[in-house]
Amino acid sequence: MKEQILAAIERYDCIIIHRHVRPDPDAYGSQCGLAEILRASFPKKEIFVVGRDEEALGHLYKMDIVPDEVYEEALVIVCDTANQERVCDQRYKLGNLLIKIDHHPNEDSYGDLLWVDTTASSVSEMIYEFYLFGKNQGLVLTQEGARLIFAGIVGDTGRFLFPSTNTRTFKYAGELVEYGFELPTLYEGLYTTKVNVAHLTGYVLQNFTLSSHGVATMLLTKDILEKFDVTPTDASQLVGSLGNIEGIITWVFFVEEDDQIRVRLRSKGPVINVVAAKYRGGGHPLAAGASVHSWEEANEVIKDLEELCTPK
Repeated sequence: MKEQILAAIERYDCIIIHRHVRPDPDAYGSQCGLAEILRASFPKKEIFVVGRDEEALGHLYKMDIVPDEVYEEALVIVCDTANQERVCDQRYKLGNLLIKIDHHPNEDSYGDLLWVDTTASSVSEMIYEFYLFGKNQGLVLTQEGARLIFAGIVGDTGRFLFPSTNTRTFKYAGELVEYGFELPTLYEGLYTTKVNVAHLTGYVLQNFTLSSHGVATMLLTKDILEKFDVTPTDASQLVGSLGNIEGIITWVFFVEEDDQIRVRLRSKGPVINVVAAKYRGGGHPLAAGASVHSWEEANEVIKDLEELCTPK
C-alpha cells in the first residue's frame, strides 16, 4: 500500500491533506509532517494542509486556506480519521483521488486507497514509516518534518506511557530526535498548562465519582466550564488525569457543548470502543470517544460501562 500511495503522490501536481475535527497532536503531526515531507521531496508540487486551526496547537503549524476549485484535479489524503463525518473540512470529497491513512479500527472503509495499521502507536509513526519506505525513491525528511512527526508520536502515546507504545515506537523516536529540533521548546508547547485549566484539574480530582465496579465518572457542564473559563477542548484533554488513580478500571468524561455532550472514554483493560460505537463514536479498544445529546443518554453510557466492568 505504501508503494501505491507513493505512486499516487508522484502522479498528482496538487495534494491536499486533511485530518479530524478537534485535532490532537497526532492529527497535526501526521497531517503536517506528511506535508513537510512532500514539500521537501517535490518542490514543484502544490501541497496544502486544511482544517480549522486549533489554538492550543498553533505552535505546531498553521493551516492553509484553499479555494474549492483547487480540489478538482487534486489528490486528497486524510490522516488519523476513522470516520468520514469526523473529517475536518468536508470538501475532502471533492478531490480526484482519496487516500485514507489511519491507525483506528477500519469500520468506515472510505477512500480509493486505504492504509490502516491498528498496531501503530499513531498515524505520525506511520508517516515516518512511509518516509523510511520511500527515502531511497526521493522522499526527504527535514528537521521541521521530524519535529512534527515526533510531536504526534509523543501526543498519541501519552509520552510513551500508553500500551500502544512498543520497541518500534522507541526506535523511531530515537531516530527522529537525531534531526536536532528543540525538544524542550516542543514539550513546553505541548504540555504547558494554563492556570485556569490547572484549577479545573483540581476540581476534576476532587469531584469525580467512582463506582464499586471501578467506573469513574466526571461531568463537566457548561456552567462549570464557564466558571473556570475553559473551552470544551481544554476540558476534554483532562481525561488522562484519572489514569493513575487506584481502583479505576474505566473512566468517562462528559463535556457539555452547545449542541451535544462530548464523551471521552478510557480503560485499563475492558474494551470500550464498542460502547463508543453505540453512541455515534468509535476509537481504540482502550481510548475512544462518542457524543450524546442529553444527560439521560449520558446515564445510559455509564450503565453500559458498569455492565462492561461487572464480573461475569
